[in-house]
Amino acid sequence: MKNFILNKRLFMLVAAAALFYTSAFAAKPEQKLPKTIKMSKEQLMDKIKGAWAGQVLGCTYGGPTEFQYRGRMIGDDRHIPWGEDIEQVSKMMKRVPTLYDDIYMDLTFVGVFDRLGIDAPLDSLANAFAYEGYALWHANQAARYNILRGIKAPMSGHWTNNPHADDIDYQIEADYAGIMAPGMPNAASKVSDKVGHIMNYGNGWYGGVYVGAMYSLAFVTDDIEFIVREGLKSIPAKSSFYKCMVDVIDIYHANPNDWRKGWQILEDKWGHTDIGCGEGALDPLNIDAMINCAYILFGLLYGEGDFYKTIDISTRCGQDSDCNPASAAGILATAKGYNWIPKDWIEPLKKGEDINFAYLPYSLNTTYKMSFDQALQMIERNGGVVTENDVTIKVQKPKAVHYEVSFPNLQPAERKPIKIQLDKNPFTYEADCAGILFNGFVKGPGKYVAELEMYVDGELAESFTMPVSYRLRRLDVYWNFELKPGNHTFELRWLNPEEGTSIDVVDVVLYKKVK
Repeated sequence: MKNFILNKRLFMLVAAAALFYTSAFAAKPEQKLPKTIKMSKEQLMDKIKGAWAGQVLGCTYGGPTEFQYRGRMIGDDRHIPWGEDIEQVSKMMKRVPTLYDDIYMDLTFVGVFDRLGIDAPLDSLANAFAYEGYALWHANQAARYNILRGIKAPMSGHWTNNPHADDIDYQIEADYAGIMAPGMPNAASKVSDKVGHIMNYGNGWYGGVYVGAMYSLAFVTDDIEFIVREGLKSIPAKSSFYKCMVDVIDIYHANPNDWRKGWQILEDKWGHTDIGCGEGALDPLNIDAMINCAYILFGLLYGEGDFYKTIDISTRCGQDSDCNPASAAGILATAKGYNWIPKDWIEPLKKGEDINFAYLPYSLNTTYKMSFDQALQMIERNGGVVTENDVTIKVQKPKAVHYEVSFPNLQPAERKPIKIQLDKNPFTYEADCAGILFNGFVKGPGKYVAELEMYVDGELAESFTMPVSYRLRRLDVYWNFELKPGNHTFELRWLNPEEGTSIDVVDVVLYKKVK
């Protein structure tokens, strides 16, 4: 009996140890960052060029499948072409310029820092993209609408004003922050605190902070899993974003040779996280930063340092299948360098390096230099040394940014079709909810701006406009995420109907409180 008890205890100890070993941060011995790192300016430039090159190549590869696969993987039967046309990058840059929105959004901020210095004021950064001529979507467009009607940053990205606060927008355009802060993830996070809150909040902001931290750390080491783990220290551990990324690392260790099995495990737990986005709530579309960042990690971890595998896996995870491989490839190519990128990838890229991105006077070759100059300034600003030929970077250990959460204790409960067209009579709707979002759109001559009022329980809740202009549009008809749980009456009034104009209310998303 004594031996049985001892053996049983030994078995339990071994089992407990095995369970502990599979947890994300016990899978490998703790690696430490160096206090400083010295590299030649040539090496620094090589990594900076790799960062931007990786983004463009990832975008180009994944572009044809963007949001075609929602809540499902891209099977191996779907051929994604590469290497069949040496002009593939340059053709895409000319024919589908909006594919590179995550690049030209990055470059908008890079350009402001180039003109005004690395301490450029928040209003200059916010106005630069709000008044630019390019098309925007989701959190970016909602922020543009807010800024143009007087809601300044950072409130332009806050979840009470921006239903898309948790969307992917800042995550796909935060690469620049890590590139301009090599080896200094906290400096990158400080930049992201300023810029990222222009359009995002909560998990939407965390996605950009995390991506920026991984880029920053990729200047110090080429150990991809270490970059993934160490960068995550920039995110508060109690956030759902952090917990999801830990799950990805755990999934990878439990299923190291089967990313598709790992994808399904992740999908079952985290695949329905879109809360505020009216297009994605309770829909297979998921443009939430968290799940899409998980797909970045799938590419980085399962890609095993191979450029093609990293891009292909991140693409085949679906959803935002161009932006996710762009970030994964950019981080990997920062760690390895521009000159490491395989020939069949780099040669098509070189055909496009002198082409300006849409709406902006910046090509890749221009961008390389701007980012290099900003990195030198940031190195000196943060205690490093820049000499004629070398730089010595004072490496920073990542510190968690402050905790914040969008849509606290709120979850979408039901999506109901409405499908009505407003007329001179008010549209009335009754619902039992703790939050609400009406989806719809306005049609008419390009310069027409509809004027509307929403009354909640008989009191005026908001007066707002809906421009027909695609660049100036309001994405959602009306939202309110701060209702007292219970029955409410909503009355929408159209104040200036004109011949040839119409306003369609398509559906409504109702929200409930959760613990």
